[in-house]
Amino acid sequence: MGLDATPAPGPDSSIGAAIQQFTGTRFGSSGTLTAAAIITDAVRSIPVKRVGYSGLMLPPLEDSVLAQGWSEGAYRIDALLAYSAVCGTGLDAIPLPGDVSQQQLERIIGDVASLAFKWHKPLTARLIPAPGKKAGERTDFDFGITGFPNVILQPLP
Repeated sequence: MGLDATPAPGPDSSIGAAIQQFTGTRFGSSGTLTAAAIITDAVRSIPVKRVGYSGLMLPPLEDSVLAQGWSEGAYRIDALLAYSAVCGTGLDAIPLPGDVSQQQLERIIGDVASLAFKWHKPLTARLIPAPGKKAGERTDFDFGITGFPNVILQPLP
């Protein structure tokens, strides 16, 4: 019994577009972190019993504007991790090359865990490797939901 007021993206709605409109610049540019903090604070200030994340999700595989920016290299995984310091979820629906190594995954998850520990908040790491795909190739995920974007995979740091 409560409300999860998380602004969730969908085929016809984009949190990336809202952030771009608010900042007047492309998602991933300076000001994106501030916009993420403002949105999260607004969601958390709603005077109702909160359930769920009640924060901000920035999932490249579920938001057309975020997918476009990801494909063009406007932001990368480290930027999303930085934004998670002020929003609710951590790394959400992150496309990875299918040849991602165990060591790379351990470093990414370790960074998420370090941030969660530092700020005493739960964070997730929903990392989605694209089987058989390498950096520079387009994903071809079929989640059984029409309207969700596929992206060009970026190399890992």
